[in-house]
Amino acid sequence: MEFAYLGPRGTFTEAALRRLPAAKGARATPMPSVAEILDAVRRGEVDAGFVPLENSQEGTVTVTVDELVDGDPLVIAGEVVLPVTFVLATAKPMDEVATVASHPHALAQVRGYLRRELPHARVVNALSTAEAAERLRTGEVDACVCAPFTAEAAGLPVQAFDIADSADAETRFVHVVRPCAPPEPSGNDVTSLAVYIDHDRVGALLAVLTEFAIRGINLTRIESRPTGEGLGRYAFFLDCTGHLADARMGEALMGLRRICADVRYLGSYRRDHADEPVSPPPGLTDEDFAAAAAWLRELRESGGRG
Repeated sequence: MEFAYLGPRGTFTEAALRRLPAAKGARATPMPSVAEILDAVRRGEVDAGFVPLENSQEGTVTVTVDELVDGDPLVIAGEVVLPVTFVLATAKPMDEVATVASHPHALAQVRGYLRRELPHARVVNALSTAEAAERLRTGEVDACVCAPFTAEAAGLPVQAFDIADSADAETRFVHVVRPCAPPEPSGNDVTSLAVYIDHDRVGALLAVLTEFAIRGINLTRIESRPTGEGLGRYAFFLDCTGHLADARMGEALMGLRRICADVRYLGSYRRDHADEPVSPPPGLTDEDFAAAAAWLRELRESGGRG
């Protein structure tokens, strides 16, 4: 198999890819942008893509979400949640640093440090933390924010370690493939969806949320993204606990299909989280749904005589 990932080599994405079970033994090919990676997956030039989806401080990587909710369908087949730490690499004294480069999401996670320690330095956006390190190595900038392993691989001197504003920073990466059957339920799964609602329908979003609430499905994430069709037209990106094979998830999806302008299924896959999934309340477990379905089936067959 061949995986395309957000390069160049030495990025957090490459480090996270090494932790993905499905990528063991696969060929890893760096590409310069999320859009190019996902287009290569769509065209069948690579078997899978591996891209960042969100981080705990700055939130959604919007280009990834926009690519998933638009264009030819793709699905998420797995995820990796990677703890991230940042260093400031530079050979100059701090008072001589005039420019500092990194990826925008990395810069956002060290905003407080830069404001405090380098208030006069100009921030330079790079396509990745590894590219920022290369710019420092070639003298284009005075400093960069990158991972410790990136600085070490590039032979860069480190001025400060652990500079993230949050000590618990994490980034979530996803394994993306062309549409296929999901992996078997693991008992700790997440299903991702893109939901398109009628913008002129009162209570449309509440109706969507109700389809999950009445079935005991926990929403772990909801994010609105513009559709490009005009102000007020949005698609909602949802993560919810459970698997496509679950009875209650199936009922929720049927409910969404009835009330939404469109629903795009984006995959069911095992969560890469240490915390336990939220259990549904009594009466809303998969067993309860299966028992109710069996009761209805018997009722229809026997007309109440059983």
